[in-house]
Amino acid sequence: MRAVQVNKLDGPDAVELVEIDEPASYDSLVLVDVYAAGVAFPDALLTRGRYQIKPEIPFVPGSEVAGVVRWAPPDAGVAAGDRVAGLAVLGGGMAEVAALVPGTVFRLPDSVSLTAGAGLLFNDLTVQFALADRGRLAAGETVLVHGAAGGIGTATLRLAPALGAARTIAVVSTEAKAEIARAAGATDVVLSDGWLTAVKELTAGKGVDIVLDPVGGDRFTDSIRSLAPAGRLLVVGFTGGEIPTVRVNRLLLRNVEVVGVGWGEWARTHPDYLARQWAAYEPLLASGAISAPEPVTYPLAEAGAAIASLENRTAAGKVVLVVRDE
Repeated sequence: MRAVQVNKLDGPDAVELVEIDEPASYDSLVLVDVYAAGVAFPDALLTRGRYQIKPEIPFVPGSEVAGVVRWAPPDAGVAAGDRVAGLAVLGGGMAEVAALVPGTVFRLPDSVSLTAGAGLLFNDLTVQFALADRGRLAAGETVLVHGAAGGIGTATLRLAPALGAARTIAVVSTEAKAEIARAAGATDVVLSDGWLTAVKELTAGKGVDIVLDPVGGDRFTDSIRSLAPAGRLLVVGFTGGEIPTVRVNRLLLRNVEVVGVGWGEWARTHPDYLARQWAAYEPLLASGAISAPEPVTYPLAEAGAAIASLENRTAAGKVVLVVRDE
């Protein structure tokens, strides 16, 4: 089968499209013919050996797939012929065939294409965990998201209204990215240059109830300043490169919280969580309350460029590799 392979830790440009054997032993796993594979920021870190998980070289990156089940054990919850989205827990998704652990594979609604399905799980389930579980989003609240034109950002703009938010404020770096945020459903869009002043004006000085931050870096302190009393700053990642620190007296004086959002670790240590989360999410997706993403697509042979777009932050929305035509 064709697969994207990392043979040296020299970054996205060094990945190769190679021919390797299909998974040889999968008696207890779900075998999926992959039609599309999601690309995420950890894939870029993996190509440089900078992720907390360090697989042995050579390895196939990719943790999100969508495709058609070829074979499944009886208790997997899916069966041969099902259209599914799934998580390749230890990588291996950027290939024509993937073997996935039962409980990490979910039937897709008929209305969702396999290309869109490959872009659902990482971003949407992270955002659902962030807003509903960690952020305790209440009906009528305002959510601000940094990096709003990226995968996590556009997922936040799509999901927040369905989860109860009355207003979403997108922070972006350019006017072109502002259009992407508006298309994803942002109520208001502000540029990152001077964003705090703009948000204070938009909220008449009150601030926002939740900030969802996948960027980190030097805007972190201003994110705390942007919160309304009892507001929550949700730390999702550090695509900006720098891991910020916080002076906790700011939390005390403003009665606000900084909350860690580690969806993957939570799912890993709570084995039934993914199934419960999908049970809450899927009806919203099937009904149209949450729209499916419209990802930016690359052919499998251009995986290096796709991964690089996450590293250099030029990606607009979710990035997906097309492995087979639907």
